[in-house]
Amino acid sequence: MVVKTIVLLSLYLLPIAAVIFGLATETWQLFACFVLAGFGMAGVGMGVMHDANHGSYSQNPTVNKWVGYTLNFVGASSTVWKIQHNVLHHSYTNIDEHDDDINAPFFLRFSPSAEKNGLHKYQHLYAWFFYSLSTIGWVTAKDFVRLTRYHRKGLVKGKNAYRNNLLKIIAWKLGYFAVILGLPLIFSPFSAGMIFLAFIAMHAVTGFVITMVFQTAHIVPEVEFPIANEDGIVEGERMLHQMATTCNFAPNSRMLEWFIGGLNYQVEHHLFPDICHVHYREISKIVKATAEEFNVPYYSKPNFVGAVLDHFKMLYLLGNSPELEPVKA
Repeated sequence: MVVKTIVLLSLYLLPIAAVIFGLATETWQLFACFVLAGFGMAGVGMGVMHDANHGSYSQNPTVNKWVGYTLNFVGASSTVWKIQHNVLHHSYTNIDEHDDDINAPFFLRFSPSAEKNGLHKYQHLYAWFFYSLSTIGWVTAKDFVRLTRYHRKGLVKGKNAYRNNLLKIIAWKLGYFAVILGLPLIFSPFSAGMIFLAFIAMHAVTGFVITMVFQTAHIVPEVEFPIANEDGIVEGERMLHQMATTCNFAPNSRMLEWFIGGLNYQVEHHLFPDICHVHYREISKIVKATAEEFNVPYYSKPNFVGAVLDHFKMLYLLGNSPELEPVKA
């Protein structure tokens, strides 16, 4: 994990440093640096901060706290992410209006329980563009919107917690934009417009990579989308719920596993989020055997391309299939 942290942070920071210190002098070099930084940012998000903010990077909480701040280094808020991901996504996986990962804007539909409109019949064609914009929205507005919403829901607790967290988010984002945009604008030979386009390209890479990894794990035809009853209760046992709503992919790809922080083993991650991802490959053998023994679903795609194609199919079905009309308990 330490080696991975150094490598992925370097992949993120060194290309930006190359731009700042004038080592990138041609336009193609500028874009190459920012695209490389985009892959580094995605790797930090999936392979470093993800474990740390789950408390599974180290047995030392202080180490987890400080390594978790690598999410802030890439422009987002670790405080907001912990609520959105650890609390809402992991507790209410694939439950409409509760799992924030499937609570989409009006032009996207990720659950059979979500309201449907005419645009959704084309979402399998245009969703990919918005995936590429996802982290741009994240580093600009989404953290503020979610912090306010979580505060109103009572998820941001403590005296002055909302104000203090808001100030911290503003400070982190000012620092992020000062380094990623401000320093290149001051010291590099490129125009503001060119640097801004390179910044957009960086986030397009990051947003697309991260979204693909998470969407192919939960928005595919096999998985379930449980519905709460009239009392707001979803019946069933928690671990069985995770098995039914999650899908692995490319379990034999060690390179992909290394880069995305073992998130191709999403089933194991959802069962044991407090275990570091370096153990998922071995744990998966036990989980799969146990699932077979007790006749429990264990969904897994043999490769990443197949998982992406199945996500494409699910987007189409959610927009066009009469069988996936909105349903309520």
